[in-house]
Amino acid sequence: MKNPYVILIGSASGIGKSTVAAELAKRMGIKHLIETDFIREVVRGVIGSEYAPALHKSSFDAYKTLRNQTNFESKKELINAGFVEHASFVIPAIEKVISRATADHDDVIIEGVHLIPGLINTEQFKDKASIFFFVLSSDRESHKERFVKRAMQIHRGGKQLEYFKENRTIHDFLINKANENGVKVVETESVHGTAQKMITSIAGTCETVLLKNSVDELAEVVDIIINKHGGTIEDVTYLVPGFKEPLMRKVHASDSKKTEKFIESLQKKPDVKKEFEYLYKISNNIRGNKICASSRKILDEIIKDLDAKGFLYKEESNLELRTEE
Repeated sequence: MKNPYVILIGSASGIGKSTVAAELAKRMGIKHLIETDFIREVVRGVIGSEYAPALHKSSFDAYKTLRNQTNFESKKELINAGFVEHASFVIPAIEKVISRATADHDDVIIEGVHLIPGLINTEQFKDKASIFFFVLSSDRESHKERFVKRAMQIHRGGKQLEYFKENRTIHDFLINKANENGVKVVETESVHGTAQKMITSIAGTCETVLLKNSVDELAEVVDIIINKHGGTIEDVTYLVPGFKEPLMRKVHASDSKKTEKFIESLQKKPDVKKEFEYLYKISNNIRGNKICASSRKILDEIIKDLDAKGFLYKEESNLELRTEE
């Protein structure tokens, strides 16, 4: 029997993790979907507010219960410390839920603000489960729009509307912790698109293909792989004369907004574009691109579209770069 899936989805309030988690559960056929807010309520029933005042506050205002507030150099540090204090009471219970799911061999998705990379110990389950940890991200304006909409839909929304700045601080804290601990950050867009990115990471098929295109044609390549098919570009390998081994760059490109900004920057920064054009020139405009998609069918469609545009380099006999995973 294969190990069960344990999929963790963390983010600050108002990013859209509950909606994305529900879509992911539906598409993957996972029946166990648990919010960490429910786990927190159980823990609150066991540990009283006199013993854990931060636990009985929300994640974004738990800092108000800290006794040593004057020891923090900034409001951001204080907010983050309160958030960590709040989550630290919930995390052991989350780990117990994961332990039970793995013991029963059940797939489970757990979503919530309390999933802090580096604090939750996923290593203890690596031999028993296929663990995937994501933190969702959003730009400030999109986050604020979602945050206000969500706050207006729930009974406690009036209170939450006062704390967008605190939630944004928690958002940035979670992104930093994800980057520090090798947890994948997924930029939210449409529900379908975000779920598609996650499925590509979880169950995707990857293949390294040789492409030949200029810097100016890079936008078309990215459009086919990322925008049209929801794929990702994981690595780019350059064949540079004089080097025994190809030069490889880890790019992890999956977000359409970020790739669009990168391509725009090439047009706005001639020096940067010139460096890329030089690298392309010495490698004869040929690169190995590790492309991943959510299924073999979609990956084949990406390769077919790249070929139709003339970007697929087929003279591979002496290059030995094409591999399948």
